[in-house]
Amino acid sequence: MPRFQPHEHLRRPADFEAVYDRRRSAADGTLVVYARENGLAYSRVGLSVSKKFGSAVRRNRIRRLLREAYRLEKSELPAGYDLVLIPRPLDEFALEPIRHSLAKLARQAVKKILKDTDAAKPTGEAT
Repeated sequence: MPRFQPHEHLRRPADFEAVYDRRRSAADGTLVVYARENGLAYSRVGLSVSKKFGSAVRRNRIRRLLREAYRLEKSELPAGYDLVLIPRPLDEFALEPIRHSLAKLARQAVKKILKDTDAAKPTGEAT
């Protein structure tokens, strides 16, 4: 099983701000995923679980589920992106719905980034 390595964590507030400022996200009823290119050979992930989710015990459980979903889906996710995962309020959190949402939403957010970079490239220059 691939481990969740320390260099794959987003930790600094500046890293989170850079991802939020890129303004590329995808969401469903379970999760919101923000994405940004990072120029590295691997992806990094940051977790944002606010106090509105309840006690520290509950928030930490949600973080553990998010980290585990990332660890299990890491090989299927596109490499070279910073991802910030924000859960949506649910009555009950489970691993499988989070895994499914993460895989789908990360691909959608990256597709938006690639669409932006394709639109920014000139299609052809007249000489």
